[in-house]
Amino acid sequence: MVEKKKTPTTKKPAAAPKKAKAAKPTSKAASKAAAPAKSAAPAAPAPRAARPPRPARKAAEAPSRPPATGVHDLAPAPGATHYRKRVGRGPGSGHGKTAGRGYKGQRSRTGYRHMRGFEGGQMPLHRRIPKRGFTNIFRVEYEIVNLSDLDRFEAGAAVTPEALSDQRLTRKNRPVKILGDGKIQKALTVSAHKFSASAKAGIEAAGGRCEVLSR
Repeated sequence: MVEKKKTPTTKKPAAAPKKAKAAKPTSKAASKAAAPAKSAAPAAPAPRAARPPRPARKAAEAPSRPPATGVHDLAPAPGATHYRKRVGRGPGSGHGKTAGRGYKGQRSRTGYRHMRGFEGGQMPLHRRIPKRGFTNIFRVEYEIVNLSDLDRFEAGAAVTPEALSDQRLTRKNRPVKILGDGKIQKALTVSAHKFSASAKAGIEAAGGRCEVLSR
C-alpha cells in the first residue's frame, strides 16, 4: 500500500496580548475629574448701534389749482361716444358675409326703409293700446298764483304779471290765473288774465281790486 504524505500544517501566529482595561472610577467626583474640561462660555454680543431719529413729516401742502382750461380742452365724457360698427369685414369679425342683414327678404335688400312704428307685419303698439278721451290742442295753460303768494307784496302795491315773474312766481309771457288758496291781509291792486270766484272775493274783502287782462 502507498503511504499518504502528510502536508505540513502552518502554525497560526500568536495572538497579540490584550490591553488591560482601564479601571472605572468608582465615584462621581472621580468621573467629573476624568471628563474633559468644558469650553468657556461664549462672549456677550456687542450692543447695537442706536438708530438715527426719523425725519419729521412734512406738513400737508395745499392742493394746487387745476390748470386753466379752454375751448381746445372740451371733449365728450368718457363712454359717451362709440366706434361705428364696421360690417362686411370677413367672418372673423362676426359681422361678415351678410353683414348682419340675414338671408332673403325685404330687409336684406338695398334701399330698404320701414315706416315709423312698423313691427314686421304684426299689430303695432299704437293700435294695440286702447284709446280714452282726447287732448285739446287749443287749450290755454295758465300760470297759477294763490292768495297766500300775494301776501309778500307791500300794501297798496300794484301786482302785475311782470311783478309776479320778478318774484319768480310765474314764467314770462304766460297768462296768469289767481286762485283763492290761502288768505290775504293787504289791499292790493291785482292784474291778471283770470280770477277764480274765491280769489276775487278774498282780494275785495281785504280792500283790494281785481283787473282782468286780455290775452
